[in-house]
Amino acid sequence: MFHRRHFLLASSAAAAFVAAGAARAQSWKAKYPELVFAVVPAENASGVTERYAPFIEYLSKELGVKVTLRVANDYAAVIEGQRSGNIQIGGYGPASYARAYITGVKVEPFATTINTDGSVGYYSVFYVRADSPYKSIDDLKGKNLGLVDPNSTSGNNVPRFALNKMKITPDSYFGKVIYTGSHENAIIALQQRTVDVAANWLNSDNDSNLTRMVSKGMAKKEDFRIIYKSDLIANSPFAYMADLPDDLKAAIRKAFAEAPTKAKAAFDKLSDGKDQGFKTVDHKFYEPVVELVKFIDQLRKTKS
Repeated sequence: MFHRRHFLLASSAAAAFVAAGAARAQSWKAKYPELVFAVVPAENASGVTERYAPFIEYLSKELGVKVTLRVANDYAAVIEGQRSGNIQIGGYGPASYARAYITGVKVEPFATTINTDGSVGYYSVFYVRADSPYKSIDDLKGKNLGLVDPNSTSGNNVPRFALNKMKITPDSYFGKVIYTGSHENAIIALQQRTVDVAANWLNSDNDSNLTRMVSKGMAKKEDFRIIYKSDLIANSPFAYMADLPDDLKAAIRKAFAEAPTKAKAAFDKLSDGKDQGFKTVDHKFYEPVVELVKFIDQLRKTKS
Protein backbone atom coordinates (compact mmCIF):
# COMPACT_ATOMS: atom_id res chain seq x y z
CA MET A 1 0.00 0.00 0.00
CA PHE A 2 1.21 3.43 -0.89
CA HIS A 3 0.98 5.33 2.42
CA ARG A 4 0.73 9.07 2.88
CA ARG A 5 4.27 8.99 4.33
CA HIS A 6 5.59 7.48 1.10
CA PHE A 7 3.75 10.11 -0.91
CA LEU A 8 5.27 12.91 1.18
CA LEU A 9 8.75 11.42 0.81
CA ALA A 10 8.32 11.08 -2.95
CA SER A 11 6.95 14.62 -3.22
CA SER A 12 9.85 15.97 -1.18
CA ALA A 13 12.37 14.15 -3.36
CA ALA A 14 10.76 15.48 -6.52
CA ALA A 15 10.70 19.01 -5.13
CA ALA A 16 14.36 18.70 -4.13
CA PHE A 17 15.24 17.49 -7.65
CA VAL A 18 13.42 20.42 -9.28
CA ALA A 19 15.01 22.86 -6.85
CA ALA A 20 18.46 21.45 -7.56
CA GLY A 21 17.87 21.77 -11.30
CA ALA A 22 16.70 25.35 -10.91
CA ALA A 23 19.73 26.14 -8.76
CA ARG A 24 22.08 24.75 -11.40
CA ALA A 25 20.35 26.82 -14.09
CA GLN A 26 20.62 29.93 -11.94
CA SER A 27 24.28 29.08 -11.36
CA TRP A 28 25.20 29.07 -15.06
CA LYS A 29 23.02 32.12 -15.71
CA ALA A 30 24.94 33.98 -13.03
CA LYS A 31 28.20 33.07 -14.75
CA TYR A 32 26.86 33.64 -18.28
CA PRO A 33 24.28 36.48 -18.13
CA GLU A 34 25.08 37.02 -21.83
CA LEU A 35 26.06 34.50 -24.50
CA VAL A 36 27.87 35.61 -27.63
CA PHE A 37 26.91 33.76 -30.81
CA ALA A 38 29.37 34.48 -33.64
CA VAL A 39 29.14 33.33 -37.25
CA VAL A 40 31.66 33.23 -40.07
CA PRO A 41 30.98 35.72 -42.91
CA ALA A 42 29.54 33.38 -45.56
CA GLU A 43 27.68 36.44 -46.86
CA ASN A 44 28.11 40.12 -46.15
CA ALA A 45 27.39 41.42 -42.63
CA SER A 46 23.96 42.96 -43.25
CA GLY A 47 22.69 39.73 -44.81
CA VAL A 48 23.95 37.61 -41.91
CA THR A 49 22.40 39.96 -39.35
CA GLU A 50 19.00 39.94 -41.08
CA ARG A 51 19.07 36.17 -41.49
CA TYR A 52 20.01 35.41 -37.87
CA ALA A 53 18.17 38.12 -35.91
CA PRO A 54 14.88 36.19 -35.33
CA PHE A 55 16.78 33.03 -34.36
CA ILE A 56 18.94 34.95 -31.88
CA GLU A 57 15.76 36.41 -30.35
CA TYR A 58 14.34 32.87 -30.05
CA LEU A 59 17.52 31.60 -28.35
CA SER A 60 17.45 34.48 -25.86
CA LYS A 61 13.88 33.60 -24.91
CA GLU A 62 14.53 29.86 -24.64
CA LEU A 63 17.77 30.14 -22.67
CA GLY A 64 16.58 32.96 -20.43
CA VAL A 65 19.70 35.07 -20.96
CA LYS A 66 20.71 37.66 -23.53
CA VAL A 67 22.19 36.15 -26.69
CA THR A 68 24.21 38.60 -28.77
CA LEU A 69 24.97 38.03 -32.44
CA ARG A 70 28.47 38.86 -33.64
CA VAL A 71 29.21 38.75 -37.36
CA ALA A 72 32.91 38.04 -37.68
CA ASN A 73 35.10 40.00 -40.08
CA ASP A 74 36.76 36.78 -41.20
CA TYR A 75 36.72 33.08 -40.42
CA ALA A 76 39.70 33.29 -38.07
CA ALA A 77 37.84 35.75 -35.82
CA VAL A 78 35.42 33.05 -34.67
CA ILE A 79 38.29 30.65 -34.03
CA GLU A 80 40.23 33.18 -31.96
CA GLY A 81 37.09 34.40 -30.18
CA GLN A 82 36.38 30.89 -28.94
CA ARG A 83 40.03 30.35 -28.08
CA SER A 84 39.93 33.42 -25.82
CA GLY A 85 36.56 32.46 -24.32
CA ASN A 86 34.78 35.55 -25.67
CA ILE A 87 32.47 33.58 -27.97
CA GLN A 88 30.35 30.86 -26.38
CA ILE A 89 28.62 29.59 -29.56
CA GLY A 90 30.19 29.60 -33.00
CA GLY A 91 28.63 29.11 -36.42
CA TYR A 92 31.53 27.63 -38.39
CA GLY A 93 32.31 26.25 -41.79
CA PRO A 94 33.62 22.66 -41.59
CA ALA A 95 37.22 23.69 -42.34
CA SER A 96 37.22 26.61 -39.91
CA TYR A 97 35.96 24.25 -37.18
CA ALA A 98 38.73 21.83 -38.18
CA ARG A 99 41.26 24.67 -37.95
CA ALA A 100 40.00 25.51 -34.45
CA TYR A 101 40.34 21.87 -33.41
CA ILE A 102 43.81 21.44 -34.95
CA THR A 103 45.11 24.58 -33.24
CA GLY A 104 43.88 23.48 -29.80
CA VAL A 105 40.67 25.46 -29.33
CA LYS A 106 38.51 23.64 -26.76
CA VAL A 107 35.30 23.57 -28.74
CA GLU A 108 32.62 20.94 -29.40
CA PRO A 109 30.33 20.72 -32.45
CA PHE A 110 26.76 19.87 -31.47
CA ALA A 111 24.48 20.51 -34.46
CA THR A 112 24.39 20.94 -38.21
CA THR A 113 21.57 21.57 -40.66
CA ILE A 114 19.58 19.01 -42.64
CA ASN A 115 18.95 19.95 -46.27
CA THR A 116 15.54 19.83 -47.94
CA ASP A 117 16.30 16.41 -49.42
CA GLY A 118 17.41 15.00 -46.06
CA SER A 119 21.14 15.13 -46.82
CA VAL A 120 23.62 16.78 -44.45
CA GLY A 121 26.21 17.95 -46.94
CA TYR A 122 26.97 20.52 -49.62
CA TYR A 123 29.37 21.10 -52.50
CA SER A 124 32.20 23.34 -53.56
CA VAL A 125 31.82 24.67 -57.11
CA PHE A 126 33.81 26.77 -59.53
CA TYR A 127 31.75 29.40 -61.35
CA VAL A 128 32.67 31.28 -64.51
CA ARG A 129 30.67 33.96 -66.28
CA ALA A 130 28.15 32.47 -68.71
CA ASP A 131 29.41 34.77 -71.46
CA SER A 132 33.01 33.57 -71.05
CA PRO A 133 34.60 30.95 -73.32
CA TYR A 134 35.84 28.81 -70.39
CA LYS A 135 34.55 25.23 -70.25
CA SER A 136 36.97 23.72 -67.71
CA ILE A 137 39.88 24.56 -65.43
CA ASP A 138 42.18 23.64 -68.34
CA ASP A 139 40.99 26.79 -70.13
CA LEU A 140 41.94 29.10 -67.25
CA LYS A 141 45.74 28.95 -67.17
CA GLY A 142 47.08 32.46 -66.53
CA LYS A 143 43.63 33.78 -65.57
CA ASN A 144 42.57 35.06 -62.14
CA LEU A 145 41.12 32.72 -59.49
CA GLY A 146 38.82 34.00 -56.75
CA LEU A 147 38.88 32.13 -53.43
CA VAL A 148 36.91 33.12 -50.33
CA ASP A 149 38.99 32.87 -47.15
CA PRO A 150 41.94 30.65 -46.14
CA ASN A 151 39.67 28.92 -43.59
CA SER A 152 36.70 28.45 -45.92
CA THR A 153 35.90 24.84 -46.78
CA SER A 154 34.12 25.29 -50.11
CA GLY A 155 35.88 28.56 -50.84
CA ASN A 156 39.50 27.47 -50.36
CA ASN A 157 40.32 24.05 -48.87
CA VAL A 158 38.25 21.85 -51.14
CA PRO A 159 39.14 23.91 -54.27
CA ARG A 160 42.85 23.57 -53.46
CA PHE A 161 42.43 19.84 -52.86
CA ALA A 162 40.59 19.49 -56.19
CA LEU A 163 43.24 21.50 -58.05
CA ASN A 164 45.99 19.38 -56.51
CA LYS A 165 44.27 16.24 -57.84
CA MET A 166 44.38 17.93 -61.27
CA LYS A 167 48.14 18.45 -60.66
CA ILE A 168 47.62 22.22 -60.56
CA THR A 169 49.49 24.55 -58.18
CA PRO A 170 47.16 27.59 -57.97
CA ASP A 171 49.79 30.27 -57.35
CA SER A 172 51.82 29.32 -60.42
CA TYR A 173 48.98 28.15 -62.70
CA PHE A 174 46.72 31.19 -62.36
CA GLY A 175 47.70 34.79 -63.06
CA LYS A 176 46.51 35.81 -59.59
CA VAL A 177 44.84 34.09 -56.64
CA ILE A 178 42.61 36.59 -54.87
CA TYR A 179 40.92 36.08 -51.49
CA THR A 180 37.59 37.93 -51.55
CA GLY A 181 36.60 37.48 -47.87
CA SER A 182 33.05 36.19 -48.36
CA HIS A 183 31.16 33.99 -50.79
CA GLU A 184 29.09 36.97 -51.94
CA ASN A 185 32.24 38.95 -52.64
CA ALA A 186 33.59 36.08 -54.74
CA ILE A 187 30.52 36.25 -57.00
CA ILE A 188 30.75 40.05 -57.14
CA ALA A 189 34.42 39.80 -58.16
CA LEU A 190 33.37 37.45 -60.97
CA GLN A 191 30.57 39.81 -62.01
CA GLN A 192 33.02 42.69 -62.19
CA ARG A 193 35.64 40.59 -64.04
CA THR A 194 38.18 41.04 -61.24
CA VAL A 195 38.48 37.25 -61.36
CA ASP A 196 37.75 34.82 -64.19
CA VAL A 197 36.69 31.87 -62.04
CA ALA A 198 35.38 31.84 -58.46
CA ALA A 199 34.90 29.16 -55.82
CA ASN A 200 31.60 29.03 -53.93
CA TRP A 201 29.15 26.80 -52.03
CA LEU A 202 26.08 25.02 -53.36
CA ASN A 203 23.54 22.73 -51.69
CA SER A 204 21.47 22.14 -54.82
CA ASP A 205 20.54 23.92 -58.03
CA ASN A 206 17.96 26.03 -56.20
CA ASP A 207 19.81 26.43 -52.90
CA SER A 208 23.21 28.12 -53.03
CA ASN A 209 24.97 31.35 -52.25
CA LEU A 210 24.18 32.40 -55.82
CA THR A 211 20.43 31.74 -55.46
CA ARG A 212 20.46 33.75 -52.22
CA MET A 213 22.10 36.62 -54.07
CA VAL A 214 19.50 36.29 -56.83
CA SER A 215 16.68 36.51 -54.24
CA LYS A 216 18.26 39.74 -52.92
CA GLY A 217 18.59 41.25 -56.40
CA MET A 218 22.38 41.07 -56.28
CA ALA A 219 22.91 38.71 -59.24
CA LYS A 220 21.23 36.85 -62.09
CA LYS A 221 21.56 33.08 -62.06
CA GLU A 222 21.79 32.85 -65.84
CA ASP A 223 24.93 35.01 -65.81
CA PHE A 224 27.02 32.15 -64.37
CA ARG A 225 28.03 28.59 -65.27
CA ILE A 226 29.46 25.81 -63.09
CA ILE A 227 32.58 24.18 -64.53
CA TYR A 228 33.47 22.02 -61.50
CA LYS A 229 31.51 20.44 -58.63
CA SER A 230 33.15 18.62 -55.72
CA ASP A 231 32.16 15.50 -53.83
CA LEU A 232 29.74 16.01 -50.91
CA ILE A 233 31.16 17.94 -47.93
CA ALA A 234 29.77 17.63 -44.36
CA ASN A 235 27.43 20.54 -43.57
CA SER A 236 28.66 23.42 -41.42
CA PRO A 237 28.69 22.88 -37.63
CA PHE A 238 27.47 24.96 -34.72
CA ALA A 239 29.91 24.51 -31.84
CA TYR A 240 30.05 25.64 -28.23
CA MET A 241 32.97 26.04 -25.84
CA ALA A 242 33.87 22.69 -24.26
CA ASP A 243 34.06 24.14 -20.75
CA LEU A 244 30.50 25.46 -20.68
CA PRO A 245 28.38 23.93 -17.87
CA ASP A 246 26.67 20.70 -18.93
CA ASP A 247 23.23 22.15 -18.14
CA LEU A 248 23.91 25.11 -20.41
CA LYS A 249 25.10 22.83 -23.22
CA ALA A 250 21.95 20.72 -22.82
CA ALA A 251 19.76 23.84 -22.93
CA ILE A 252 21.49 25.05 -26.12
CA ARG A 253 21.08 21.64 -27.81
CA LYS A 254 17.41 21.52 -26.80
CA ALA A 255 16.75 25.03 -28.11
CA PHE A 256 18.32 24.17 -31.47
CA ALA A 257 16.48 20.83 -31.74
CA GLU A 258 13.10 22.43 -31.02
CA ALA A 259 13.58 25.52 -33.20
CA PRO A 260 12.00 24.11 -36.40
CA THR A 261 8.69 23.61 -34.56
CA LYS A 262 8.83 26.20 -31.74
CA ALA A 263 10.14 29.02 -33.93
CA LYS A 264 9.52 27.90 -37.49
CA ALA A 265 9.65 31.38 -39.03
CA ALA A 266 12.96 32.15 -37.31
CA PHE A 267 14.39 28.77 -38.31
CA ASP A 268 13.21 29.10 -41.92
CA LYS A 269 14.78 32.55 -42.15
CA LEU A 270 18.24 30.99 -41.66
CA SER A 271 18.00 29.05 -44.93
CA ASP A 272 15.20 30.78 -46.87
CA GLY A 273 13.01 27.87 -45.81
CA LYS A 274 15.31 25.29 -47.44
CA ASP A 275 16.40 23.27 -44.40
CA GLN A 276 14.43 20.53 -42.63
CA GLY A 277 15.93 20.88 -39.18
CA PHE A 278 19.06 20.33 -37.12
CA LYS A 279 21.02 17.08 -36.83
CA THR A 280 23.02 16.27 -33.70
CA VAL A 281 26.72 15.87 -34.50
CA ASP A 282 30.02 15.50 -32.68
CA HIS A 283 33.69 15.79 -33.58
CA LYS A 284 33.76 12.38 -35.28
CA PHE A 285 31.43 13.71 -38.00
CA TYR A 286 34.13 16.21 -39.01
CA GLU A 287 37.22 13.98 -38.82
CA PRO A 288 37.41 13.71 -42.66
CA VAL A 289 37.50 17.52 -42.86
CA VAL A 290 40.23 17.64 -40.20
CA GLU A 291 42.28 15.28 -42.37
CA LEU A 292 41.58 17.45 -45.43
CA VAL A 293 42.82 20.59 -43.65
CA LYS A 294 45.95 18.77 -42.48
CA PHE A 295 46.55 17.69 -46.08
CA ILE A 296 46.19 21.28 -47.35
CA ASP A 297 48.61 22.47 -44.65
CA GLN A 298 51.15 19.87 -45.73
CA LEU A 299 50.61 20.82 -49.36
CA ARG A 300 51.41 24.45 -48.59
CA LYS A 301 54.60 23.44 -46.79
CA THR A 302 55.83 21.33 -49.69
CA LYS A 303 55.06 24.09 -52.21
CA SER A 304 56.74 26.86 -50.17
